[in-house]
Amino acid sequence: RIMPEETTSRPHIVTCTAPVNIAVVKYWGKRDEDLILPISSSLSVTLHQDQLKTTTTVAISTSFKVDRMWLNGKEEDITHPRLQSCLREIRRLARKRRNDGEPDSTESTGLSHKVHICSVNNFPTAAGLASSAAGFACLVYSLAQAFGVEGDLSGIARQGSGSACRSMYGGFVQWIMGNRDDGKDSIAQQVEPESHWPELRILVLVASAKRKPIGSTSGMQTSVQTSVLLKHRAESVVPHRMDKMIKAVQKRDFAAFAEITMKDSNQFHATCLDTYPPIFYLNSVSQQIIHLVHRYNGHYRESRVAYSFDAGPNAVIFTLQQHVPEFVRVVQHFFPPDTNGEDFIKGLPVKGAAISEELKEAIGLEPTPNGINYIISTKAGPGPCIIEDSSQHLLSPDGFPKKVTGSNPS
Repeated sequence: RIMPEETTSRPHIVTCTAPVNIAVVKYWGKRDEDLILPISSSLSVTLHQDQLKTTTTVAISTSFKVDRMWLNGKEEDITHPRLQSCLREIRRLARKRRNDGEPDSTESTGLSHKVHICSVNNFPTAAGLASSAAGFACLVYSLAQAFGVEGDLSGIARQGSGSACRSMYGGFVQWIMGNRDDGKDSIAQQVEPESHWPELRILVLVASAKRKPIGSTSGMQTSVQTSVLLKHRAESVVPHRMDKMIKAVQKRDFAAFAEITMKDSNQFHATCLDTYPPIFYLNSVSQQIIHLVHRYNGHYRESRVAYSFDAGPNAVIFTLQQHVPEFVRVVQHFFPPDTNGEDFIKGLPVKGAAISEELKEAIGLEPTPNGINYIISTKAGPGPCIIEDSSQHLLSPDGFPKKVTGSNPS
């Protein structure tokens, strides 16, 4: 750790990465807008950072006049209430730690000093790919490392973006809704680590990288106010579903996991439709993917693949490793891309496979050219990580964004 006299001459810089997570029992609806307390629990799978991650660099220095933040090369307004809430909480814990007289928590962490934050995603922002979850998880984890704060950080990440609390852990993670008004018991817990189910594979079918028409925050508010189905879901459906899903994960029971995942995705979108006025996150390509999955499973008389859609049109497909080559080939057949196969599939390599005429007939859909832009092939992965290599910092030694070719971040 850098000592006090050094912070005056050069910033203390920390870089971390954090993952995207995909909920298989969805979070939709808050009982407290300010603290971001959910109306029901949820459960997610953390995706591997080799394919999808946010990278954040935090610099602390006496020379900085104000807190500043750059996201994907553009300076952002750091006065955003949720951002401020995370910053305030981390600084409060750092101060408390120092006041409790813990060794190694001296002024070196610059409690009164301003911060510069620089963050990039390696995937489309605000396209329904859980960018805010990875972003706030990374922000909170990086700030905690920079200020020397330890312990469970999921309650702080939750105050930035609800689902960010689940990105604080790898593998299979539940967000316990909690009952307290202060939100102290509304935290994330790991159900199983990423190594628990090595055969599980995840395919993100990117149907649109555009910004979604209705953001999750306003969508949730309207649903809570107007959807009778959402109330029923929170009170009567989710508690049982959480128990069943945790058992399915623990037993690595793919058939049960697949059924709950698809039913929960369908019900989430049904609550969006039950919202007044209704919210449509799925598009015609999303609907084609749903038909394709059910017909594919019907052909084999077993659940080999499962879909899940968050607040956007992109499908997240869960399957087992042995089914990946054929299913990817099926997707390529029914959603023929402009590009060749290599550009169409990103991430973990996928072996080539043939598909039978019988299977094509069983699915029986009209091909939709360019309906899917590309597929990201990935698996379950770890929670946030520190990057030790200083050459990976997004901020230069003076604490300002490094100049990136083709853009001017500062």
